[in-house]
Amino acid sequence: MNFTGKVSSRLPHAGTSIFAVMSGLANEVGAINLSQGFPDFPISEDLIELVNKYMHKGFNQYAPMPGVPALREAIAAKAFDTFGITYDPQTEVTVTAGATEAIFCVITAMIHPGDEAIIIEPAYDSYAPAVELSGGIVRYSSLQVPSYTINWPEIESLINSRTKLIMINTPHNPTGSVLSAHDLKELDRITRNTNIVVMSDEVYEHLIFDGLRHESVCYYPELASRSFVIGSFGKTFHTTGWKTGFILAPAVLMAEVRKVHQFVVFASNTPIQHAVAEFLNKKENYTQLPAFYQQKRDLFAGLVKNSRFKIIPSYGTYFQLLDYSAISDEKELDFATRITREFGVASVPVSPFYHDKQDNHVLRFCFAKTEETLVKAAEILCTI
Repeated sequence: MNFTGKVSSRLPHAGTSIFAVMSGLANEVGAINLSQGFPDFPISEDLIELVNKYMHKGFNQYAPMPGVPALREAIAAKAFDTFGITYDPQTEVTVTAGATEAIFCVITAMIHPGDEAIIIEPAYDSYAPAVELSGGIVRYSSLQVPSYTINWPEIESLINSRTKLIMINTPHNPTGSVLSAHDLKELDRITRNTNIVVMSDEVYEHLIFDGLRHESVCYYPELASRSFVIGSFGKTFHTTGWKTGFILAPAVLMAEVRKVHQFVVFASNTPIQHAVAEFLNKKENYTQLPAFYQQKRDLFAGLVKNSRFKIIPSYGTYFQLLDYSAISDEKELDFATRITREFGVASVPVSPFYHDKQDNHVLRFCFAKTEETLVKAAEILCTI
């Protein structure tokens, strides 16, 4: 069909996401896909059985808009058990169709035309478009390379009377860095006694290594009182295709987000919500994850340490950054494309996570894969 009218794009600079581009290329050439962040190993059979159980029991119609009560109660109980913080499951917990929907709802609920939001780059690609769609203005700060730590004086210099939202992400995609207690205290300090709210993207909360504590906003009650915390069961339970996430926030803030959520999806998958609620009863289903993924990180890093790539430490998530400065001076996208086509290993360039495509000769590799996949990919990388 041929549309002959005029279209004025709300997102004129948006194209196909880098994840789709690199996964598509991997499929096209038959490369090992370490680009997009999804596991290639089976999920828990117990969890599958629970979903089937609730489907057969008839839980197949719309869930309540804020989420199935049993799951909201389980999320609140988990937050109290993990962080010692109390959220009312009736008014302060909302189940979403994945973390991306949660992010969109938070941003569109908080940002009015002319409001400013601070995004710390490299950043997940859904943050800025949601601000722009809401008529807001993005102010960017960059993590300090190569440690990928926050430049707090720069953040503070960006704050003005129009600043409405600061977004943080820990453990951090794409770098694998994590925030420290100092970082959370600085965030608390600069937002205290202001109208600024915080969106804390903590979807990789259980993927943290080397005995480090995940420094959640939830550990800091004053900061939590003006924050949205976003989580993802897709990341936690290796079920990214199920698109099940959640938001924690004070009731006044949550009420605004629910106004948006009800018109975006209304409710997410009913039998999956019931299944996850029951699955959360066994703490080992998520407390064992740091050791599980650390073993994969250590395996992959150990296999590529003698290559010409330089390993940038990963303290969380299931991503490993590799610096290829000693191999090539090509731009990240060009190099990532070439090694996918010529060597058969797909990665993601980090430059698309910056609005100005900052290029540091770094690629992101996903190690949420089977041992066989990681060994095969590492062997190839060592030949480059």
